[in-house]
Amino acid sequence: MVLLRFRTWTARLGVLALAAGAVVAASASGTSAAPLPEGSADHYAGSQIGKHEGGTRTARPAKRFAEVPGMDVSSHQGDVDWRRSWDDGARFAYVKATEGTGYRNPKFAQQYNGSYDVGMIRGAYHFALPDRSGGTEQADFFVDHGGGWSADGRTLPGAMDMEYNPYGETCYGLSQEAMTRWVLDFSDRVLQRTQRHPTIYTSANWWNRCVGGSVHFGRTNPLWVAHYADALGALPVGWDFHTIWQWRAAGLFPGDQNLFNGNAEQLLSVALG
Repeated sequence: MVLLRFRTWTARLGVLALAAGAVVAASASGTSAAPLPEGSADHYAGSQIGKHEGGTRTARPAKRFAEVPGMDVSSHQGDVDWRRSWDDGARFAYVKATEGTGYRNPKFAQQYNGSYDVGMIRGAYHFALPDRSGGTEQADFFVDHGGGWSADGRTLPGAMDMEYNPYGETCYGLSQEAMTRWVLDFSDRVLQRTQRHPTIYTSANWWNRCVGGSVHFGRTNPLWVAHYADALGALPVGWDFHTIWQWRAAGLFPGDQNLFNGNAEQLLSVALG
């Protein structure tokens, strides 16, 4: 019996030794766990805000001022019937172009060009991953793959989507100071390359927690705010007014439902810069 137990224990030690050797060999060869993916059809403007903040709506908010209805889409919507959306009343659209520095929307051409072809004013947006690479790098990737701008009266300034981390810690492990620097780097680079400050998409809760108000971005960057409730509510710190309100995650148009804070002429003036 003692001999049997000794042999069993020896066999177990052998297995552990082999496992340890495999770990050492893997370390020596530089093998490590595969990195998290960078980009997904499930990441789009508001996808994480809806998960963290919730909120639903059953009807269009009461019209208080001149407002223009619009929409935003990503590859999550696939090929969009733009003629139908136009006939239903949508007059502008934002289309996801990129995420981080490793993802491009495979439906971007159909969505970006299709919205333009039916007469909409449209723009592109970038889903930011501030813990993966710098703001300047992600801005370059965005502009190189759909985030440009032209003064044709039909193109909105590119937008940066700043919201909850879909892969982990809410603020991407960055302090407010570091996150503010990241946003400035992205904004400055887009301005340098397109002559327009990018629109900033966010929610008040995320922005106030992760970025804060050390820089008054409302002086330079249009605000596209997400808030799924009966009223718009408080804006993120740093803005005195909003340009676009994403008021519902689904509805009449494919993708998210938006309202431009002004009339058609004012929407055109935003496109023209």
